[in-house]
Amino acid sequence: MDFSIPAESEERGRAIGEFVRGRLLPREREMLAAGFRAAEPELEALRREVRAQGWWAPAAPTELGGLGLSLLEHALVSEVLGRSIFGHYVFGSQAPDAGNVELLHRLGTGEQKQRFLRPLARGEVRSCFAMTEPDRPGSNPTELRCAARKDGGDYVLDGRKWFVSGADGARFAVVMAVSDPEAPPRRRATMFIVPTDTPGFRLVRNVPVMGRPGEGWLSHGEIELAGCRIPAAHRLGEEGGGFAAAQDRLGPGRVHHCMRWIGICERAFELMVGRATARTIDGEARLADQPLFQATLAECRARIDAARLLVLKAAWTIDHEGFAAAAVEISIVKFFVAEVMGQVVDAALQAHGALGMSDDTPLAFYYAHERAARIYDGPDEVHKLSAGRRILKQHGR
Repeated sequence: MDFSIPAESEERGRAIGEFVRGRLLPREREMLAAGFRAAEPELEALRREVRAQGWWAPAAPTELGGLGLSLLEHALVSEVLGRSIFGHYVFGSQAPDAGNVELLHRLGTGEQKQRFLRPLARGEVRSCFAMTEPDRPGSNPTELRCAARKDGGDYVLDGRKWFVSGADGARFAVVMAVSDPEAPPRRRATMFIVPTDTPGFRLVRNVPVMGRPGEGWLSHGEIELAGCRIPAAHRLGEEGGGFAAAQDRLGPGRVHHCMRWIGICERAFELMVGRATARTIDGEARLADQPLFQATLAECRARIDAARLLVLKAAWTIDHEGFAAAAVEISIVKFFVAEVMGQVVDAALQAHGALGMSDDTPLAFYYAHERAARIYDGPDEVHKLSAGRRILKQHGR
């Protein structure tokens, strides 16, 4: 297992890091305060700079205008981008669009790729992914109730979804709906492409997350599908293949998230060190001089470095042996890195005192929005159970 970084990748990472520090971080606070829509023109200008540098869409295939990086190479870039709240968006690799690009590239028909995939990959439109339902357990997608019934050459969708990230302003949604309720649980659901201007598709609200409803890409919508009629040509993949497609989409996506979280950890860690070395608490004594803080700092450093190595191992395994071979690693990094991020952000906020609760640093934003990392894409408990069962099976137990 070789984690050595090719010279080209190392140089790319260094240059992207300089761009993030020089062009994104200085404007982050003002753009967040203004709101996504007000910041969109500035963000689009930054995206044009990224395209001009040849850095657009690191994980997307080259035929779609991306860099076509391996999962391991993209993981390294993702950590750098994760240092800024807007990093992945400005580089065209943000969720949920990046996952939808992968899905459409793998399963889309020629017509679907032309109409939906190519504009999405170019960053001309945004999309969303609608699976979780407000009255069903999000941890078990076989329990979905949103229905898709055939009607001549169409499908008619009825149901409600929520925590649909970026639904506000999205051009289309990839919706997972039950097409055959009598089929085995994992063959009941199918994926559909639903343009958001389709009659019957309605954005009910942006769900407030710890007091912040957000807007545009920085939001989580609740949507209603009421007699929403789409042509059969908008079915994505085979009928009954929704569960398998979702698993394939979420696997690499979890690695992308985890390396973004490592970037958040590093940002929080640097802020914590800066605050502790500058903050005097008694005469000339600094917070950094306190043994208890030094122990916390060491624990955070160890956890971050351990988390990074686990993610790189998962990415390497997927690149070389495939998704199935990395199932245990993916579950482990999903819950472990999410827990580490929570611990590091919490420690950094604590070190900042009252300042950490304000919006003068990104820590309060992380605290509010990234706590969900232990819930979405499978809660901690599910991933721990999954990993434990697979480990027992590997040992013949």
